[in-house]
Amino acid sequence: MTMIKGYRRPDGKVGIRNHLLLLPTVVCANQVVNRIQQQTPGSVAIPHQHGCSQVGNDKEQTHKVLVGMGKNPNVGAVLVVSLGCEVMNAEQIRDEIAETGKPVVWIDIQDEGGSVNTIKKGIEVADELYQQISSLPVEDIPLSEIAVGVKCGGSDTTSGLCSNPALGKTSDLIIKNGGSIIMGETTEIIGAEHILAKKAVNKQVSQKLYSAIERFEKEIKRMGVDMRGGNPSPGNIEGGLSSIEEKSLGCISKAGTAPLQGVFEYADPVPGKGFYFMDSPGNDIECVSGMAAAGVQVVCFTTGRGTPTGNPIVPVIKISGNELAAKKMADNIDIDTSPVLQGEETLEQAGERIFKEIVNVASGEETKAEILGHQEFSISRIGISL
Repeated sequence: MTMIKGYRRPDGKVGIRNHLLLLPTVVCANQVVNRIQQQTPGSVAIPHQHGCSQVGNDKEQTHKVLVGMGKNPNVGAVLVVSLGCEVMNAEQIRDEIAETGKPVVWIDIQDEGGSVNTIKKGIEVADELYQQISSLPVEDIPLSEIAVGVKCGGSDTTSGLCSNPALGKTSDLIIKNGGSIIMGETTEIIGAEHILAKKAVNKQVSQKLYSAIERFEKEIKRMGVDMRGGNPSPGNIEGGLSSIEEKSLGCISKAGTAPLQGVFEYADPVPGKGFYFMDSPGNDIECVSGMAAAGVQVVCFTTGRGTPTGNPIVPVIKISGNELAAKKMADNIDIDTSPVLQGEETLEQAGERIFKEIVNVASGEETKAEILGHQEFSISRIGISL
């Protein structure tokens, strides 16, 4: 059994990081949270542009993502900061996160008497929370406790030929060890959804996958726009990808050969063990943020063109099959799988290297995105602002 190092949370879940999360409920609280974060070593913040002027499903999605980020097992404690008049219910957010048993405190800018007082209070509270979690023991944990998100972005021809299928070999190893693989990007399985649907464990799962595609295509038609030019993106096209179908065929190989156990909504909790698909945008940061809110502890991100983005609470491992991009962006790329294209390595060997990197990162080794401080976070928006 493959073991990693992690933190066992009060609800029994396992984190591979021990973050103190500073969570603004609304865009109006971002600056206060940023100032608290600057004065609190060991903390991470998730500033965002949402939290007010939202109703219905859009409001619920923002709430779900914020709660999910707080519940992620990589988070040891949470400080919630609200303004006091937004549509987000800060008290409810605090209480739902607290269901995990981790320490959660809520402060409000209007109640505290403005930004300066709230920053002062927030620094004091954040320091207390950090002291509570800084001495938590690291335990030996079976890899079966891990959910891995698989994502691609800035793709080129090497993505489908090399890095994505190599990651697919890794996905098979993760599932063989009892873990979970979560793939997203509804927009990037179009044209290959029938292949993915054939892997579904039953007709209900395959129909749910087709329904996710249908919803997206209806929305594009309602808007009266052509998806081409946005997906494949100009960078994808310059990298040699001629169509969305060609891109999708490479994209789906990241998940390996395991049966598709289920399809779930953006930022909903990971349903179980094995391979699952999350209905989500293809946008890199929105997709990874949704995976983090769903509870994945680590993301493997393939890229041919190269991208530096990370996540505030989830380590993101960057993998490239493009030798030139891997060398040019060496400070961003963790794994270079181009030896496969040069005949110096098999896909299985590259997959084993990625697997070992996951084990190392899950045991505390920092990814390059973490070292460089890449903490990008974005919530996918559904509707208009009021």
